[in-house]
Amino acid sequence: MPFSLPSSSGEVFDAAQHLPLIVYFYPKDHTAGCTTEGLDFNHLLPEFRALGYTVVGISRDSVKTHQNFCAKQGFQFELLSDTDESVCKQFDVLKLKKMYGKEHLGVERSTFVLNEQGEIVHEWRKVKVANHAQEVLDTVKRIQAA
Repeated sequence: MPFSLPSSSGEVFDAAQHLPLIVYFYPKDHTAGCTTEGLDFNHLLPEFRALGYTVVGISRDSVKTHQNFCAKQGFQFELLSDTDESVCKQFDVLKLKKMYGKEHLGVERSTFVLNEQGEIVHEWRKVKVANHAQEVLDTVKRIQAA
């Protein structure tokens, strides 16, 4: 699943240069669930890196918003800006949601593990934030042990 997106680092992130890769999609910067999820991945980042994995978060927010979010929360990984929704569409994470009785297209919280060839080897859809980052880490450990 090759893709490139602008990053909170100010550079363009090319997924092919960072495999294997954990890609998590989330709805919006500076919101409670997305902050918790980011902090959980950040906390486990040394373990992901020790296993050879890069972790990135993707939302439709701008690079500037991502930079502010990273600075405020101390994230040590990159957040990628998918303002044109191209990568969201590639991973099929845009879903019809209802809020206050109105329907809109939103990002379904989802996570993907990509192997060294860029193939999806595990995915989670409709993610619940609690313990999710730990579940991803445990799964990656199982994949590597297999």
